[in-house]
Amino acid sequence: MEQFAVSMRGITKIFSDVKANENVDFSLRKGSIHGLLGENGAGKTTLMNVLYGFYRQEEGDVWINGVKETIDSPQKAISLGIGMVHQHFMLARPLTVVENVMLGKKSRRGILLDTKETARELAALSDRYRMGIDPYSHVWQLSVGEQQRVEILTALYMGANILILDEPTAVLTPQETDVFFHTLREMRNDGKSIILITHKLEEIISIVDEVTVLRDGKMIGTKCVDEHVTKDDLTKMMVGRDVLFHFTPNTRKPGKEIFQIRNISAKNGKGLVALSDFSLDLREGEIVGIAGVDGNGQSELCEVLAGLRKVENGNVVLDGEDVTNRSPRFYIDKRISYIAEDRQNTSLALNWSLKMNLVLKNFARPPFAKHGLLQKNAIESHWDEMQKAYQIKANCCDDTARCLSGGNQQKVILAREIESDPRVLVASQPTRGLDVGAAEYVRQKLLDTRNNGAAVLVVSADLEEILQLSDRIAVLYDGKLMGVLPGGSDPFEIGELMMGKKLEGAQNEA
Repeated sequence: MEQFAVSMRGITKIFSDVKANENVDFSLRKGSIHGLLGENGAGKTTLMNVLYGFYRQEEGDVWINGVKETIDSPQKAISLGIGMVHQHFMLARPLTVVENVMLGKKSRRGILLDTKETARELAALSDRYRMGIDPYSHVWQLSVGEQQRVEILTALYMGANILILDEPTAVLTPQETDVFFHTLREMRNDGKSIILITHKLEEIISIVDEVTVLRDGKMIGTKCVDEHVTKDDLTKMMVGRDVLFHFTPNTRKPGKEIFQIRNISAKNGKGLVALSDFSLDLREGEIVGIAGVDGNGQSELCEVLAGLRKVENGNVVLDGEDVTNRSPRFYIDKRISYIAEDRQNTSLALNWSLKMNLVLKNFARPPFAKHGLLQKNAIESHWDEMQKAYQIKANCCDDTARCLSGGNQQKVILAREIESDPRVLVASQPTRGLDVGAAEYVRQKLLDTRNNGAAVLVVSADLEEILQLSDRIAVLYDGKLMGVLPGGSDPFEIGELMMGKKLEGAQNEA
């Protein structure tokens, strides 16, 4: 046992009548990076929540550094040198980074706060692992990627030598992922032991030393990752079948222009210019992918097109009508669907039932309402249909959205937005947090939506996804359109535009 930082034996965790983990064995070697793979609902996060003390297992034992331990709370886990960074961050947004780190921690100055000393220590840790975090920044001012680094920084500051990372790259661009992986390797070189929960097979192959696969709460197996392990091998272990990684290219010509975005400018939540003189056209039967490093105006562009953010200058034209700064209800009535990047704070009513979240935009219309009264049978029938079609793992339609995993929350949103027969679909990070099988399904649904004649705008931090789906690729940098390239373009050229370099042959607008 002494060679293992963590050894879990025969772990069984039951919720009601569901075995989330069934007799699972898992071991993490000291000074290694271990991948934990599995589809949504496979039991990955549940197993790690047992290790972190959020849950108590019904059966099984846990050893930490060769010593059998009873981990009955996160405080006990932290005392054992275990840190966990969750998929959905647990930060107080109005506070600064250093204030967040100090929450719940006893001050070394008694009744006085030791803010300056803590800030110095955080800055040193940030520099050591090249995180680039200012301890005095307010969390609400930080990008999603920076907020994740704050969570990791907090865990390290609390003395974590065993670090659990739940979907850490789901919010990162390829460039940020490269820097993050460098940080992980530095941590491993420092003797830290890391568990990486992810759906991205390329990442597993490139960064981990070993990988364990779970399916339906059971352990399928553990592999040493070397040059002989392939994406297909891991996929079959995860889903029990082959998964499509390449889609049939579009051979249809796009139709008429539906949306014209003309020289628009918009500000972000800090009051700074996020979009500047941006122009783009969306056409029937076409997917336009938006590539760019996170925080270069993608979120603001999507919010403008959904009526959630005002345009300072310029015009948005829909079917020849100027619809600039119209209400979100107006855009919904015009059959513009929006899959938001922040599913929990923007797209879902977390305390509402799943069936009501599915009809959130159309609950007052037939067949879900009649003479002003909700039609319970129609709403529940719609849930049954969508649950099967989108493989949403939930106990019943009356469960709240808050009860679902992040991936299953995303499926509820996708079902609502894609099945509403949109003329325009704006999809921001549509597969973020989804497993490989679900991501394949979602991408195919986006292609089907395009093939049904809709204009589709896809924003994704996953450049591979942009290349798979897009008929045209528009690149954003610092709120400006750097150029528009045809689908299937050289990723290197796209990357040059993403870094702000103009290329010959790239259109300035489309």
